[in-house]
Amino acid sequence: MKNDMNILKKRIKVASKEIKADCVVKNGKIVNVFTGDITEGDIAMVDGFIAGIGQYEGEEIIDAEGKFIVPGFIDGHMHIESTMLTPRELSKVLVQHGVTTVMADPHEIANVAGTEGINFMLNASEELPLDVFIMLPSCVPATSFGSSGAILNGEDLNPFYSHPRVLGLAEVMDFPSILNLNEGMLKKITDAHSNGKIIDGHAAGLTKEELNVYVAAGIYADHECVDVEEAKDRLGLGMYLMIREGTAAKELKKLLPVITPVNSRRCILVTDDKLPDDLIAEGSVDYNVRLAIKEGIDPVTAIQMVTINAAEFFGLRSFGAVAPGYQADLLILDDLNNITIDKVVKRGKCVVDSGKVNKEVIKAEDVSKILTLKLPKINMKELKEDALEIPLSSDLCNVIEIVPNSLITHHRVEKVDINKGMFSTSIFKDQLKIAVIERHHSTGNIGLGIVKGFGIKKGAIATTVAHDSHNIVVVGTSDKEMFLAVNRLIEMGGGIVVASGKEVVASLPLAIGGLMSENSYLEVQEQLRTLNESLSVIEANKDFNPFLTLSFLTLPVIPEIKLTDAGLFEFKRFSNIKVQA
Repeated sequence: MKNDMNILKKRIKVASKEIKADCVVKNGKIVNVFTGDITEGDIAMVDGFIAGIGQYEGEEIIDAEGKFIVPGFIDGHMHIESTMLTPRELSKVLVQHGVTTVMADPHEIANVAGTEGINFMLNASEELPLDVFIMLPSCVPATSFGSSGAILNGEDLNPFYSHPRVLGLAEVMDFPSILNLNEGMLKKITDAHSNGKIIDGHAAGLTKEELNVYVAAGIYADHECVDVEEAKDRLGLGMYLMIREGTAAKELKKLLPVITPVNSRRCILVTDDKLPDDLIAEGSVDYNVRLAIKEGIDPVTAIQMVTINAAEFFGLRSFGAVAPGYQADLLILDDLNNITIDKVVKRGKCVVDSGKVNKEVIKAEDVSKILTLKLPKINMKELKEDALEIPLSSDLCNVIEIVPNSLITHHRVEKVDINKGMFSTSIFKDQLKIAVIERHHSTGNIGLGIVKGFGIKKGAIATTVAHDSHNIVVVGTSDKEMFLAVNRLIEMGGGIVVASGKEVVASLPLAIGGLMSENSYLEVQEQLRTLNESLSVIEANKDFNPFLTLSFLTLPVIPEIKLTDAGLFEFKRFSNIKVQA
């Protein structure tokens, strides 16, 4: 307490100009996210916070050279595991794009390794030039229709609320459990409320009437809107609208028309899931801001949606603005419309200058720490030769149809080819085989289905990134190629594999739980480049990212039809269905 008081006294002395600031940013045009004004003045920083704006002297001076100064960007909903990078490697990428704070939901790693996975994420995200706040995974597993590596109850989550970087309960996606008053789910919600924490949602496919139930439970945000009407429903019921633009799901352009001067402060731009090559090439929420401005949104409004709006929803009183008492997280921009980043200041220290990361502010990865926390390897029974066969007595089948650049799939009933009583893939009809193989408990469970839209002409893709339970998912034109890809995946201990004929064309090992790499972001970028090039070999559809698309075909809480190790799952009925219609 005494130390806190000394810090406060020092800040007040700097604010009153009794003593010099640690650092002062001069000659900048400050974007005020409260009023929308653009003002001028020195920004005095001390102990990582802003003490005042006016005329100040400092031990160190940063000359903004007439450029624009905005708050550091906040990604209000994302999964670190989806970037395939450790938090430290990811921080190197994000700060270059002006992202100084993220709200991370570690439900991917938690589905693999339970509380150990959450502890891993908390420990690995310490001492970074990036604030990583955690929203606890609410649904591990996502549903009871499939096998995950762990089951987390309220008693497992509750102790984490005492951690200073745990802000609440993340995307509650099991709506039927809320509607049916499932005590396990209700305990998680009431525990969050009793700890003074917030809850965000995952209201995919819910009607406005169903949203009443959701909001009544105290769930006040959602990132699963796919059209303007859904967005209006959420805003009208007092929810925060999280507008998503990532690698697989791209909803920003579709939802921007809903934004008005009245409701814009209830809107937050997020990435949710974005691969590292896209993060490096396009950016994170900085890309979303640029795209929003290009589509006609006022630059200050777009900036509010990745700064003060997110900070207010998550209860981060000292984040999201350039003002006294706020954390000194600043971006110096060459251009307000293109969001061209010159410098990034984090907690009063310049971490990016002329677009380059200051290596001195990012400590080297402690590999031994990562290795001691390495998560379980693949544990499954040996596959038999006929394990992937789909017996049929009729040629009319339920088919998963991909919707490019969306997590939603269409449920089709189509005629398929049959050979000797078994489903036969058809390149002409674009009907391929897909399988989900349980990999956590050696149950031998294999879910089988038919998918269209990949456009693959030969070969197979297999991965352990399979939301949310992260079993093995594989799609291909032949059982032999699918077997080849899966077996290499097992040898690697998880990752992504592309196979064609008798060869593995490309692979990306993900040794940490089958989700994240131990390598640097540049090494992962190169491995992804090779994977993307291999898509030409199997002649895959390049209008969307097939790797991330495949990884979401196993998530049963997204409409309309998905596949788990327990079989085909229809969202509308919220139950399993057979392949044969």
